[in-house]
Amino acid sequence: MIILSSAIMIILAISILVMTIASILSKKTISDREKNSPFECGFDPKGSARLPFSLRFFLIAVIFLIFDVEITLLLPLASIIEVSNIQSWVTTGIVFLLVLLLGLYHEWNQGALDWAE
Repeated sequence: MIILSSAIMIILAISILVMTIASILSKKTISDREKNSPFECGFDPKGSARLPFSLRFFLIAVIFLIFDVEITLLLPLASIIEVSNIQSWVTTGIVFLLVLLLGLYHEWNQGALDWAE
């Protein structure tokens, strides 16, 4: 127990030492006002830097990501069919697909997939 606690203390001391050295070495020693200011070419901006963001596009991207992860989670299901119980394999697959299809139906029912509006 003493060896474990001493090893933890040594590792903690080394990591704190490394973080302190990295923090000291990464600081800029010369702070120039011109170098710290953002680069501008001298012209006034033509438009706003903040562009409007489509929330519908974000929602479709999240739905795509969810179904992309679904495919990743379903792929191992096909490879374990020989080594697993067929009843538990089918039940797991059906429950997984049913939850995802209910989620898709809910999104469709709420109007998240309507692009015509």
